[in-house]
Amino acid sequence: MSPKTRTRRAAIALSALAVGAVTLTATGGASAPHRPADLLKEMTLEEKVGQLFVTYAYGRTADTADPKNKEEFGVDTPAQVVQKYHLGGIIHFSWTSSLYEPKQIAELSNGLQNAAVNSGAKVPLLISTDQEQGQVTRIHEPATQFPGNMALGAGRSPEDAERAAAITGQELRAMGLNQDFAPSGDVNVNPANPVIGVRSFSSDPALAAQLTAAQVRGYEDSAKPGETVSAAVKHFPGHGDTNQDSHTALPVIEHDRQQWEQLDAPPFKEAIGAATDAVMSAHIVVPKLDDSGEPSTLSPKVLTGMLREELGFKGVIITDSLKMEGVRQKHPDPEIPVLALKAGADMLLMPNDLQAAIDGVLNAVRSGELSEQRIDQSVARVLALKEGRGVLANPFVDVSKVDRFVGSKEHLDQAQAITDRTTTLLRNDGVLPLKKPGKMFVTGAGDDATAALAKQIGARGPQTSALATGLQPTKEQIDQAVEQAKQNDVTVVLTNAAWSEANAGQLDLVRALQQTGKPVVAAAVRDPYDAGHVDLPAWVATYSDKAVAMESLTKVLFGEIAPTGKLPVPVPDPNQPGTDAYPFGHGLGW
Repeated sequence: MSPKTRTRRAAIALSALAVGAVTLTATGGASAPHRPADLLKEMTLEEKVGQLFVTYAYGRTADTADPKNKEEFGVDTPAQVVQKYHLGGIIHFSWTSSLYEPKQIAELSNGLQNAAVNSGAKVPLLISTDQEQGQVTRIHEPATQFPGNMALGAGRSPEDAERAAAITGQELRAMGLNQDFAPSGDVNVNPANPVIGVRSFSSDPALAAQLTAAQVRGYEDSAKPGETVSAAVKHFPGHGDTNQDSHTALPVIEHDRQQWEQLDAPPFKEAIGAATDAVMSAHIVVPKLDDSGEPSTLSPKVLTGMLREELGFKGVIITDSLKMEGVRQKHPDPEIPVLALKAGADMLLMPNDLQAAIDGVLNAVRSGELSEQRIDQSVARVLALKEGRGVLANPFVDVSKVDRFVGSKEHLDQAQAITDRTTTLLRNDGVLPLKKPGKMFVTGAGDDATAALAKQIGARGPQTSALATGLQPTKEQIDQAVEQAKQNDVTVVLTNAAWSEANAGQLDLVRALQQTGKPVVAAAVRDPYDAGHVDLPAWVATYSDKAVAMESLTKVLFGEIAPTGKLPVPVPDPNQPGTDAYPFGHGLGW
């Protein structure tokens, strides 16, 4: 652990003891001492419990009335949700009408902070989202976009991973968000994983650990505390070896203790060493680590025994969403937050019924099932995080500066340069780079990706047409694509999780294009595993379907840059179980 990391960790750990008082002046004129110890003493039980909950609210502004707020929370506006429940945090999504463009997001964030500091215990909010980049991106252009974790794994550069997190985090903070539920520290050792995949840096624990720690530093150490965001490494104890999605089921992972220590633990150990502010729990059962049958979110052995006592984590443990089926199968909603707190969690994310969840915790304290001292421990950690991240001292942002900073030319140029170092050439039997390709046809999964690639190719001169077919192309779409391919000189086909049975029609598309006799280049724009399923003369992996990745792909196609990415996961050969079509570390160049 570096001296800088030790110093920052010590400062945040001591912040609950509060050396020196600072006064926060809110928009409405209210002021509050923001030493965590003093704040904690002044809180009512209801205010303390509120600090442990993070939820969403519907509305473009803090004062936007939305009938869904009335239905779920009994009040009209996002500001009223914050005030009614004394919330510790708010999370933004597009489906809550919270994320339109940077200036609007900043104004919404300021309005929510104003509601928080002018009510209840007058404690500013943690405002969060899941801006992992790549597959899980909540805020799109004009915010700077990156291709995501697995692409960074292909790039093999801790410096690039750190810089990507720094840009992402600083842009979030400029928009008023101060916590990012990222990075994913899961080690994706199961190619059939439906929920992690490219959200993981690698199947190699050492590489995943190195890049996880780099991103923690990028989010948290890259600027002054008031200009950075809190990282939340997920999903402890490790969600990388499952073929089920915890949003809809309760996955079971059969790793024993030795496998966990070798495969799953390293990224979390390194993240803790880098002083991550928070760790998010997984709704998974690992029976050889805890035979209770409870998901890890509700497991004292996992959260307190393993994460706190064995790994020495002193920060905030936050649950994954409590709406997910993985945590709701065994217990009624009011019991779940109580069990999570007993297990060792501090913050409770998105309960299915917020009022029932809060009442469940309050009733548990009043009955003696939970002690108020236990509540105080978690509140102290939450307040310490807020102080250490500069949220208590300065929760507001300057809206007038947002548009100049978010998606700046400097950030976009750096993002493109980082992405250019991730594209991986898996196979090339003399097809690439393209020389005077003539007319080109772009097809495959994704309207945005095919359009972005066609635009980039067309800007370089070739007459270019495009046909997006969707994740599961119909026979009519395949036939149409084949006819267009015959009329062009080169076809580029994009695949997106074509290895999945649900998307297997994409493989039919690739094979049908191959039968035209015209040159075909395939690019896997999500998991690289697609390349093991069809034997083509040219395969490229981008790990992302974002425009920034399509520009890098175009540069590789035309030889403007050499492909330098190396596979961060092996690509299995489905026809020969136990063997790899392309091994870990494979990557061609020229």
